[in-house]
Amino acid sequence: MTPRKIAVIGTGYVGAITSTCFAWLGHEVYGLESDPVRVGELTQGRVPFYEPGLPERLKETVATGRLTFTDQPAEALTDADVIFLCVGTPTGPGGTADLSQIESATSTLAPFLRDGSVVVNKSTVPVGSGNWVSTLLEEALPEDSKPQFSVVSNPEFLREGSALDDFLYPDRIVLGGEDAGIDQVAELYGPVLEQKFPGGRPEKLPRLIRADLTSAEMIKYAANAFLATKISFANEIANICELVGADGRQVLPAIGADSRIGEAFLSPGLGWGGSCFGKDLAALIGTGQEYGYSSSLLRSSVEVNELQRAAVIRKLQRELRVLKGRRVCLLGLSFKPGTDDLRDAPALDLAGRLLAAGAVVSAFDPVVTQLPGDLDAVRIAQSPIEAARGVDAVILVTEWSELVALDPQGLKSAMKGSLVLDGRNALDEAAYCAAGLRVVGVGW
Repeated sequence: MTPRKIAVIGTGYVGAITSTCFAWLGHEVYGLESDPVRVGELTQGRVPFYEPGLPERLKETVATGRLTFTDQPAEALTDADVIFLCVGTPTGPGGTADLSQIESATSTLAPFLRDGSVVVNKSTVPVGSGNWVSTLLEEALPEDSKPQFSVVSNPEFLREGSALDDFLYPDRIVLGGEDAGIDQVAELYGPVLEQKFPGGRPEKLPRLIRADLTSAEMIKYAANAFLATKISFANEIANICELVGADGRQVLPAIGADSRIGEAFLSPGLGWGGSCFGKDLAALIGTGQEYGYSSSLLRSSVEVNELQRAAVIRKLQRELRVLKGRRVCLLGLSFKPGTDDLRDAPALDLAGRLLAAGAVVSAFDPVVTQLPGDLDAVRIAQSPIEAARGVDAVILVTEWSELVALDPQGLKSAMKGSLVLDGRNALDEAAYCAAGLRVVGVGW
């Protein structure tokens, strides 16, 4: 591998992972960040979010001198061979993606383009954005200087909580664009594609998938839409199982045993959350609308997910009758284990519904210590047992390993009531029942 100079615009979640991993693999990487305070924090190995292993890898890589964070565009972009766009694309009005940060990034990098430069869209962007970025760059270039550059789409498939492994040991790397640009970006990924780095796993090499720009952008949305729909399907089946007296814990694994279906993402629960699924489904539905197409299946996936959260409240009402004045404990707040991300987290929805019903809500999470201002009434405890003290019911919202491994007898001793709603079907039902607790799950 020939080391290259890489510039990464944006040092949020995707940008920080991308910068750190490429530098760790041997490239010279500059992370461009407009906030000088963030630059200082990253340089010291501190990240403003929770991601296992990243602070240690970040410190290690900065110490090599191959990774630099800066707020100076000239330092990062001058003579850069490849420029990654890793800025945010939040959902705007009507579910469409807000591309203002992409537009700002392109205006920043345009003066530094030279012949052979490759601009890589790693942000999740609507289908057609690669062509749009190319046009923006062409328009921004002076008439007397028109360097030949390439735009490549390289969607990210990083899962919060396992992002370093997802970067280094991916199932596939998707690159969309013209061959010349794809070849240059594929060279950067050479150690990953060949698994030739310390700790590489040559027994399972990733696939390199080449596509055109539009198809590469579509792959990202289609992948997330399928995963979200698979979860919603599992919840739909689990709900019907409850009605007819079947046990979803038996039904769904049997479905997943079919190699055409697979077991992953067939776990019923409180539904999906996080920053990706909802945003990407909204963008894909919006894209269909632009062409007069109503994405009925995707809309239903979103509807099932929303109803799944309301179902938890109905189960509480069925068991406790009146929620007003009841004490309820939420175990787990982040949308999944291994992250502190609260975006579209089911816990926020549940807490809001419970407070509106007049319940007194306490909560514990291993890494989340603060909730948004509109949920100030939720008492954040220092331990799960403290959160459960004196409550009528406990809801397992996020299946953190330390919450799944709680001692049922200790939990029962702390509680006033005996109801445990297992929102992730992760608890040992027999052990909880032996401790005198009533467990209500999803799909049974």
